[in-house]
Amino acid sequence: MGCYLGLQPGRRNSGQSEPQMHISKEGDPYLRTLLVQGAQHILGPFGPDCDLRRWGLTLAERGGKSGKKRAIIATARKLAVLLHRLWVSGEVYEPLHNSRCLVVPAVA
Repeated sequence: MGCYLGLQPGRRNSGQSEPQMHISKEGDPYLRTLLVQGAQHILGPFGPDCDLRRWGLTLAERGGKSGKKRAIIATARKLAVLLHRLWVSGEVYEPLHNSRCLVVPAVA
């Protein structure tokens, strides 16, 4: 889904080096814009607490100089894949699915 929308980074392999290039920007530009704006809201100060936000913020922290921008694009791609999966499978979205799995019940 990320490749279809142009949110996948391009690659150019040359010998030993494999530099990561800019996103390909193929596909529908309007849908890509909406996904990026959604990702900006999720990672912004008023975004809801969910697994996607936690993942994106940890990605932004370790990113360096342009980490926030890369985290927004990565979150937009992950959001597109998540929305496609929910659409195809008909499942209900659980915002804190991974956090619920990590909770260990207290033993009395």
